[in-house]
Amino acid sequence: MATDAPKERPSFDGLGRDLMSSGALSSDWAPSYAAVPRSTVLPDLMWPFDMATGRSVAVSKAEDPVKWQEFADSDVPIVTQWDDGKHSGTEPGHVPTSSASMPSVVFRMLQDLDLRPGHKALEIGTATAWNALLMAHRAGPGCVTTVEVDRAVATAAMATVERLGIPLQVVHGDGFQGYPEGAPYDRVIATCGLRSIPSAWVAQCRPGGVIVAPWGTNYSHADAVARLVVAPDGESASGRFTGPVEFMKLRSQRFVPRPHSEYVTGSVADGVESATTITEAEFVGEQFGPERFALGLRVPRCAYIVANKSDGARPVWFYSLSDNSWACVMFRDGKTARVWQQGPRRLWEQAEHAFRWWVHRGKPEHTRFGLTVTAKGERAWLDDPANSWAL
Repeated sequence: MATDAPKERPSFDGLGRDLMSSGALSSDWAPSYAAVPRSTVLPDLMWPFDMATGRSVAVSKAEDPVKWQEFADSDVPIVTQWDDGKHSGTEPGHVPTSSASMPSVVFRMLQDLDLRPGHKALEIGTATAWNALLMAHRAGPGCVTTVEVDRAVATAAMATVERLGIPLQVVHGDGFQGYPEGAPYDRVIATCGLRSIPSAWVAQCRPGGVIVAPWGTNYSHADAVARLVVAPDGESASGRFTGPVEFMKLRSQRFVPRPHSEYVTGSVADGVESATTITEAEFVGEQFGPERFALGLRVPRCAYIVANKSDGARPVWFYSLSDNSWACVMFRDGKTARVWQQGPRRLWEQAEHAFRWWVHRGKPEHTRFGLTVTAKGERAWLDDPANSWAL
């Protein structure tokens, strides 16, 4: 009796095995990982983030092919463009503006997307096109459209797609508007950070469809991945956050901070002085801890800056984005923290209230928070969408 031939299992490099063992790479995405290695889309000159030194380093394929391949096959983010393309030379530029994300982040977000063969998908932020190529391999020919705002990056991505021969549409345009020509989509994913999710994406995604996007507030860079499901009437999308993340921001939503001198025109001592029993360790937390994310949801239109620590003292600043209000809390080892604040908003009082709200509710992680998007705006919630608040 004839039997079906066994399916060939994809072969993995060391990174693939690590991603599988960590759970980032699921078995259904394994064939796509094997078919589209990240190294096939990376430029000859790139700037990987060196975990050992904590900075981006230039690596040239022509000058050091072994090192180049080592970084290409590592679970690190790789900058591929600085300063919106105005940068030249091998030294890192000022602001990274396009990159290849960490493979573990890429595949965790693709798991959130739940892309199936035959699904029509829209991606915002093409960059090297690796994420879109992985999606196209899984979804099938003609199913994936990716939009890139930077003309040079889009042109390079088109050349990569043509070279690899995977059917995929690359569009040069503003992803904030989505791509209505290809709608409706079953899935929408952003590979750039959002400060608000455009209602156009909801309108272009079918009822029951899924939107996955890194999202956060201007309070800090402590963002999280939002996984939203479009409502049956197509008028809204809602869902929980799946975990912390940090991405380069959508260009039309980049935050440009005002100078410190526009807030504090004299001395910090000019502010109203008080004190707090909250400690530095409690309040500042870890870089990707839930504290900063939660406070961003509860203290609207506020930017938060943690200064460097010196001689046992660390100042933490708060700047209002709606007026000139500011606050500063000075944490000192072994001493009660002093606070100064000035302006119509008492920002430290708002931040302290938000912090105690978070503690009182059991210090919830990112995954207990959620987001609802409508044409009227966004609302955040904890545990239950019925108990939401406007952002």
